[in-house]
Amino acid sequence: MKILILGAGKMGSFFCDLLSFSNDVAIYDPVPERLRFTFNCRRFSALSEVTDFMPDMVLNCATVKFTIPAFEAVLPYIPERCILSDISSIKTSLPDFYAKCGHPFVSSHPMFGPTFASLSNLSNENAIIIKEGDDLGRAFFKQLYSELRLNVVEYTFEEHDETMAYSLSIPFASTLVFAGIMKHQNAPGTTFKRHLDIARGLMSEDDYLLTEILFNPHSPEQISKIQDRLSELKALIDTKDSEGMKTFLDRVRNNIK
Repeated sequence: MKILILGAGKMGSFFCDLLSFSNDVAIYDPVPERLRFTFNCRRFSALSEVTDFMPDMVLNCATVKFTIPAFEAVLPYIPERCILSDISSIKTSLPDFYAKCGHPFVSSHPMFGPTFASLSNLSNENAIIIKEGDDLGRAFFKQLYSELRLNVVEYTFEEHDETMAYSLSIPFASTLVFAGIMKHQNAPGTTFKRHLDIARGLMSEDDYLLTEILFNPHSPEQISKIQDRLSELKALIDTKDSEGMKTFLDRVRNNIK
């Protein structure tokens, strides 16, 4: 398959390396310097070069803020039957775009990133494939993710956004609260250092990505649950309620079994 990758960032470079040995791959980035470490692929610094390549699929690895603009920019240069594909962690505006773009599409979300995951060993990671979309495109990503030994789950666009509010908004909000009261520690404990590493990794992400994930329409409900549990925990601490604390801790242990 002839695949054009949009964006030569960490995920774009990862997919370029992954796909280029069994497909004819080209990668485009508007900043030519980002292409210097890509190999075994065609490197485009102008969209006009895409016309002669005639890709079968466009894999959009641009950051969330530029996902749709990147698609819109490349549309005049690709064949009518070219499949549009995204790996965005935020799908909010994509269903409307795909409905109007005139191209078959496939949407997926590899639930790992270069900040925390080991890209050489993904056997404990997950991927989501959106049920709506082109059958050929979905089959392509099912095979690809299975070869990476990822656990593959299929959701609708709506189910995906609900899941992201739970699996991303909760840890993101909790980490931001932790980091928001941070102060220098001369002798930090192991647990503190692990939380700090997570916070630093999170804060290395793009601000727009963090904002969009937290602005997910389903996020407020999940954050309210954090507030409820904090209020419950604070009340137990304030009253030194040992029995209540034991019940609370037992419930938490049960939740994470």
